[in-house]
Amino acid sequence: MNILIIGAGGREHALADKIASSPICTGLFIAPGNAGTALLGKNINIDPNDFEAIKALVLQENIELVVVGPEAPLVAGISDYFSQDEALKSIAIIGPSAEGAQLEGSKAFAKEFMGRHGIPTAAYKYFQKEELDEALTYLSHHTLPVVLKADGLAAGKGVLICTTLEEAQREVEEMLSGKFGDASDTIVIEQFLSGIEFSAFVLTDGNQYVLLPEAKDYKRIGEGDTGLNTGGMGAVSPVSFVDEALSQKVLTQIIEPTIKGLREEKIKYKGFIFFGLIVVNNEPFVIEYNCRLGDPETEVIIPRLQTDLVELLLSAWHGTLSVSTINIDSRTAVTIVLASGGYPGAFEKGKTIKGLDHVDGSRIYHSGTSIYDKSVITSGGRVLAVTSMGSTLTRALEKSLINAETIQFEGKYYRRDIGKDLM
Repeated sequence: MNILIIGAGGREHALADKIASSPICTGLFIAPGNAGTALLGKNINIDPNDFEAIKALVLQENIELVVVGPEAPLVAGISDYFSQDEALKSIAIIGPSAEGAQLEGSKAFAKEFMGRHGIPTAAYKYFQKEELDEALTYLSHHTLPVVLKADGLAAGKGVLICTTLEEAQREVEEMLSGKFGDASDTIVIEQFLSGIEFSAFVLTDGNQYVLLPEAKDYKRIGEGDTGLNTGGMGAVSPVSFVDEALSQKVLTQIIEPTIKGLREEKIKYKGFIFFGLIVVNNEPFVIEYNCRLGDPETEVIIPRLQTDLVELLLSAWHGTLSVSTINIDSRTAVTIVLASGGYPGAFEKGKTIKGLDHVDGSRIYHSGTSIYDKSVITSGGRVLAVTSMGSTLTRALEKSLINAETIQFEGKYYRRDIGKDLM
């Protein structure tokens, strides 16, 4: 069948790489894609949020399976758009309904959902634009540090940790005044949890689910987890501290109640759920849900998947998922992200990338790249993800570091310590 992947980053390149290897996939389209996905299928320059243009492409190219990578079109209701359109409703689309996507699209919705279903998460209260005075009063009695979250999508920038009351009050005023646009018309004030973080992932048909490999990502720009937050500078999978006992707690206390809650509330959900978790005194809590796979986590979990991804996606669509249908490579995967100089602040684009043809033993997933005059050039803050597999975390990291050095572009920056805290 012909398959369409919507999105343009490293997540979409990793998905494209796995999907292209399936015998079920006879034609692959990526909208809009990047320089890496262009080697696997046909890039189509369409905005992921332009549903009319996507419909025209799907019908023109006889596409039978659509995989939605980023969160924005899911929150905007692309799955509902397909299900309510006579010409599209029989086409398989992987991604939740707009209501299901509210698990990511609204922090307040997610918190209330967790409350209804007894899912462990930090204590919280949310406030709307017109409730500034109430929010400031609530803050004045809150323990520090305190976590402030924009309710809506803020491109990964809408979470702040404040260590003083003055800072927290200032940020609350700015957020409710539009610091993150409409995303912070409502804010969540949340208890700060201290622990170690990792992420779990499932693919669900709304009834059953398959558990994908877990991952730990590294958000800070600087080594030793210092400096500004980014979209992610690297990731590892599996995660050494996630033992059988912890895995069982995550399944029974978080994953299964989430799937059961969606089913009980009749929320249509055929797609991925990303559980951002923190472990406090050996107990897991949900920090956040995402209604899609993460980036760069996808670049470490998808290479470990040995089962045909297209078969799994079709099973999710048809409601025939089974836990026993998945095989995982036992080796460790380590991803190092190569970023543009200056990221996550101002950075230059259009730098020629060299050395891609000299990479040995690693997968290279493109994120912020494009093609200009037959050369691959930088076009984003996070440019490439270098993923290596190894019998140990040390060996996988060494391989990724060698190939991270092999690839060259002006201003290249990457962290050399991805995974070292787990060694």
